[in-house]
Amino acid sequence: MGWYKATEIAVTPWLFLAPGILFFAIYVIIPIFRSFSISLYAWDGLGEAQYIGLENYVELSDDPAFQVSLWNNVRWLVFYLLAIPGGLFIALFLNQTVRGIRIYKSLFFFPFVLSQVVVGLVFSWFYLPNEGLLNNLLGVFGLGPINVLGDPSLATYGIIAAGLWPQTAYCMILYLTGLNAVDPEQIEAGRLDGAKGWKMLWYIIIPQLKPATFIAFVVTIIGALRSFDLISIMTNGGPFGQTRVLSFYMFEKALSEYGFRMGYGAAIAVVLFLIMLVFIGYFLWSMWREEQVRCCPA
Repeated sequence: MGWYKATEIAVTPWLFLAPGILFFAIYVIIPIFRSFSISLYAWDGLGEAQYIGLENYVELSDDPAFQVSLWNNVRWLVFYLLAIPGGLFIALFLNQTVRGIRIYKSLFFFPFVLSQVVVGLVFSWFYLPNEGLLNNLLGVFGLGPINVLGDPSLATYGIIAAGLWPQTAYCMILYLTGLNAVDPEQIEAGRLDGAKGWKMLWYIIIPQLKPATFIAFVVTIIGALRSFDLISIMTNGGPFGQTRVLSFYMFEKALSEYGFRMGYGAAIAVVLFLIMLVFIGYFLWSMWREEQVRCCPA
């Protein structure tokens, strides 16, 4: 009877986890290995696949469009991370009991519930060279007009700014949740020790927000690396292909009317996956190391 009870206790959690594990394996793990496999072939998606080894990766190293896409992804990574401190400071502002705070929360939360397509359209209108609000505002100060999305040197930054709007709202939500879990006793102890302002924020509040910061980093990095919809809506990779990122270039090569090179597209997907793996692996290792230090201090 004891053996049966122990077996039931051990098996029951796995029965509940089984559907999730099955779907994760079918829709995530297997496609990852399948992408690695397809990247070693020349295949149009319909006919017979021809094994070519690492030739797709060799071609990537000399592909100017791939280099532009990779560099744009680096820019997305650097500037998209501004959503994290932006979300934190908005959350600190909203984590107060002042009159009308619910209205402010709704206004800051609003971008998060918008579709990326809607965000792209809104900013496309905002950036219009003549009728757009941006150039009307610049005209008040005697500046402009500027064609943000038509200038190869500005277009990528204009799209990143559009993406930062809802991403900052998402980070704000994470930090608002984290602030609700901040230990008030530590804050009171800090006040008794003379901590206030930036010292209170840096030494007492931010260390307690590490779980929220970890999630914000991971989600923001993934969002920066898989940015596709805003680019597709706002510039379609232009002007002159200067706003492409790896995910968009992968689509162009594998699925667009000018592509149908599934092997080459899979090679781009593998590179993108490995970049994500490096960042996410680093953050997971950092969190694991902190947990080890906290649980088993030397």
